[in-house]
Amino acid sequence: MTNAIVHTRVTKVAVESITDTSDILAAEEPLEIRLVHGPSHNRRQQNISVTMRTPGEDMELAAGFLFTEGIISGQDDIQEIILSEDKDDHIATVHLKPGVTAQLGNTARNFTATAACGVCGKTAISDIHTAVSVNDNDIRFSADSLFGLPALLRNEQALFDTTGGLHAAALFDNSGHLLILREDIGRHNAVDKIIGAAMAQHLMPLKNHLLLLSGRAGFELIQKAAMAKIPVIAAIGAPSSMAVKMAAQWNITLLGFLKEQRFNIYSGPERIDFKLNITTHG
Repeated sequence: MTNAIVHTRVTKVAVESITDTSDILAAEEPLEIRLVHGPSHNRRQQNISVTMRTPGEDMELAAGFLFTEGIISGQDDIQEIILSEDKDDHIATVHLKPGVTAQLGNTARNFTATAACGVCGKTAISDIHTAVSVNDNDIRFSADSLFGLPALLRNEQALFDTTGGLHAAALFDNSGHLLILREDIGRHNAVDKIIGAAMAQHLMPLKNHLLLLSGRAGFELIQKAAMAKIPVIAAIGAPSSMAVKMAAQWNITLLGFLKEQRFNIYSGPERIDFKLNITTHG
């Protein structure tokens, strides 16, 4: 993924030295997502989103975005995805099958998302609560297996090692095996890429899986995971108050501060199997 990095010159300033040297940055470029839908005799093209992302896995990102926004119901809705780019334009055009109806609703579906925000384009508070059904999965993960996940994630973060500036999301099965890892300058993009990849690999719904986030867990990441039926979400950083609230409402197990052989459980403790000598303090 050479297009995911950019070389630049920097001046490094320390207490006793000033050095001119080269550096490597995480690339951040816009991707426009377009949708072609409707019956074969009356196809319609619609601009759906412009998102700032790290180039790479753009088809996964487009498919995952449309799914987590509830616009499509899965991989079977997609006829093809065409990528086109020149010096200034990067476009992913998603063609739906003629018999598929895009669920655009009454919302003004014209998102502009920065790398930091996954819900910036919504026009009303109600729009951020994309319809999610309660997760009824009773899968369990052992605390011991959870302790080892951050190291597995870190060992695979090639782009982070190069740039120090990317978020990662990783999908694990219920045996703790790493299935898919994606990095992006936007944490919500990394999750959309994960879900898009899972769609392409026909793994959906992800009822027996765990999503690991390299940083904090905000509401938009919980919502995206919930759309894919992921029952357990673990974050190396902190969750937000809305993330905790919605994880509880959607019956998702949410873990935070998973690092250094410890973690906090914010919702759904029944899915965590403790085979440890644990002292509980009030």
